[in-house]
Amino acid sequence: MLEANKIYCGDCLEIMKEIPDKSIDLVLTDFPYGVNYEYDGYNDTQENLKHLVDNAMPEILRISKRALITCGVTNIKLYPAPTWILCWYNTAGANRNFWGFSCWQPILAYGKDPYLQNGKGGRPDIIGHSEQSDKNLKHSCPKPLNFWKKLLLRGSIFESDIVLDPFNGSGTTSLACKIMNRKYIGIDISKDYCEIANKRLQQETIFN
Repeated sequence: MLEANKIYCGDCLEIMKEIPDKSIDLVLTDFPYGVNYEYDGYNDTQENLKHLVDNAMPEILRISKRALITCGVTNIKLYPAPTWILCWYNTAGANRNFWGFSCWQPILAYGKDPYLQNGKGGRPDIIGHSEQSDKNLKHSCPKPLNFWKKLLLRGSIFESDIVLDPFNGSGTTSLACKIMNRKYIGIDISKDYCEIANKRLQQETIFN
């Protein structure tokens, strides 16, 4: 099992093989979107996204008790059928679509709702925010921290939970976990992004 509260620099498709079945309480991650955007050596084509989904999702579902995945709208059909789809709602809207402006993003939920599973009652399946991402992180698509903390708490109710982000990027998941007293494991193939994440967390990278 990987050590918690660390960032690992390497290929998540290989590193996740080291993680035992159902030993991760929550996978919380933002996949590439397959929209033909090139960044830090990765060409985000639909073909490359399909390869990631086909290879990463079986591992994610094997190692985790539940997963919350933001995937964008365009290529949602590439993913295995989720248990439920939650809504990331942004009243300001972002990006154009075939019917206007997108004011929501899907959150694919796999596994059991931790609140219902632990007798804590139901929660809404919509999470709203109007916060802007931090544009100073030198990352093409950093996620808004305050929203990400809300999403973390939607999928994790215990401070003992271990949360994995296999596409850790600028480290928003890891930072949210640190703030909300969860254990985290971050994985990213980009050395530059790992350095950005670790600067936010003020720790050293582990290279695989």
